[in-house]
Amino acid sequence: MDLVKPAHRHLPAYCAALKTGWSPNTLRREAAGEQLAAIARDPDAFLASLDDPQARGGDVELPDGSFAARLPSIRLWIWENGFCGSIGLRWQPGTNALPPTASGHIGYAIVPWRRRAGLATAAVRAMLLKAREVGLTAVDVTTDPDNTASMRVIEKAGGVLISRHPRAPALGVGEELLFRIPLDVSP
Repeated sequence: MDLVKPAHRHLPAYCAALKTGWSPNTLRREAAGEQLAAIARDPDAFLASLDDPQARGGDVELPDGSFAARLPSIRLWIWENGFCGSIGLRWQPGTNALPPTASGHIGYAIVPWRRRAGLATAAVRAMLLKAREVGLTAVDVTTDPDNTASMRVIEKAGGVLISRHPRAPALGVGEELLFRIPLDVSP
């Protein structure tokens, strides 16, 4: 399994996954169609938008239609004999804290036909290295209480359940589980 920086050579496989109805945004399924439209308009701009460690992009649309300030972020594609999914990391410089409009530091989505192969766990573990590089000492990851597969992924990556609480209103209805993965920051 490799985490690859999205590039033109990966776009056909990524678009094929989007066309199946898979979405890299588990809170906004309509993101699949929006991304296909963005790729059709300007593939270079789309690819550039996925790597934004200075948070220069515009505000982010939330599931309720409101907007929040963009956080520094990177998005990588999970690759093993083809496109397998997407994983992202977002953060606020100088702190582990996140605003209530961000449901966690790491978010991931695996295409249905590649699930149950350990790819999500491997991708989360690899993304922890990136989290250390940006100065985080712990990362938060959230999931729905009924998503046992995601819970297993997070726990295998070192996550510890912190709380079960209502999802922030801007992020939708229902509850979410908050896991924290402490990062070993020693050399």
